Amino acid sequence: MANTLKFGNGQWATKEGSTLAYNDENGNFKPLPFNFTRDTIATRVNKEGLIEVVGNNEPRIDFSNDSKGALLLEPSRSNLITYSENYNTWNKAALTNSSVTEVNPQGTTSTQKITQTSSGGFVWLPRTFTGNETFSVFVKKDSSNFARLYAANNSVYFDIVNGTITNEIGSEITDKSIIDYGNGWFRISISVNSTASNVRIYPASSGTSSNGTNSMFVWGAQLEQGSYATSYIPTSGQANGVTRSAEICVDAGSEQVFNDSEGVLFADISALADDGTNRLISLTNGSSGERISLFYSQDSSNEIKGIVFVGGLAVGEVEYNSIDITLNSKVALKYKANDLALWINGIEVATDNLTSTPTVLDRLNFDLGISSSVLPFYGKTKDVRVYNKALTDAELQALTS
Repeated sequence: MANTLKFGNGQWATKEGSTLAYNDENGNFKPLPFNFTRDTIATRVNKEGLIEVVGNNEPRIDFSNDSKGALLLEPSRSNLITYSENYNTWNKAALTNSSVTEVNPQGTTSTQKITQTSSGGFVWLPRTFTGNETFSVFVKKDSSNFARLYAANNSVYFDIVNGTITNEIGSEITDKSIIDYGNGWFRISISVNSTASNVRIYPASSGTSSNGTNSMFVWGAQLEQGSYATSYIPTSGQANGVTRSAEICVDAGSEQVFNDSEGVLFADISALADDGTNRLISLTNGSSGERISLFYSQDSSNEIKGIVFVGGLAVGEVEYNSIDITLNSKVALKYKANDLALWINGIEVATDNLTSTPTVLDRLNFDLGISSSVLPFYGKTKDVRVYNKALTDAELQALTS
């Protein structure tokens, strides 16, 4: 049994255009870099827990709530708000805003405070929604322990002390979240599928009401087309907002690294959302018809699937959907003749009779595995490994526990 490709698990090496996987059998280190592209800047949470900007084509190792870090891969999104950190440019109703020296999630003091001058004041921007869109902002309590986000006639209330969602109003809400960014800051978001208009931010007097004269700190607002919030995209006056390009991470390994007749593909991963799309990690020879793929599936909510293709035909398939894919799971797909097995978090959850195996596997891709990026894997990856022999049940249980 040999672990012929390792990637992550706290061991990261990145530079512009690549991130490093490797083979260190018998103490002999062999680099197996992924090619990486993203032709815009992007943000991540660094080891100090602060949001920072990284350059074009630089892979993002994100340390949100994890000291070991994870490769963050996201689709293209645009922040449609012209000034994401300057609330002087927003419209106000019974509310004032002021600059303060409160340290924000970026580690700077370019923070503002919004204060209601009479009952139910808010800050707002015009926006005609065009389907699924997500509005988010970073907030921290001042006099108010609660916040309300409004998007196109829908509202969600948040407890910004305990980090909980307390109430929602409206039939068009498709997602909502509150995430702790430390030092009292939370990122709150509301996703709606609507054709109505306007977004608003309220300090709230309770978990169900925005009436009152309250105040809170705000920073980093974002409005994006999509059904869930992605990493923060700063804007500073661009008329059409700012776009972060999609990320592509492909082509680690070689024919000498992978065994096409038997082995294990292992990944410690989490999805960005349960959004009903296929997101693949594939061992392949550059053809979609000869591959082994481990992926989040569109076939069912919260589904993880393993599939093997030979000669363009699926010759083995396993799946499991009793799991929250937005939480980290350790997943292993074992393949050899007559034996395909899916292990998740220490348990064998599905098996199939594998009638044959692919030929000449020579690369590992965070997508379908063909020349252009098709069905890319969007999510967080803490660890990926490839073994060139099928592991025993005891070994698979230990690996995924």
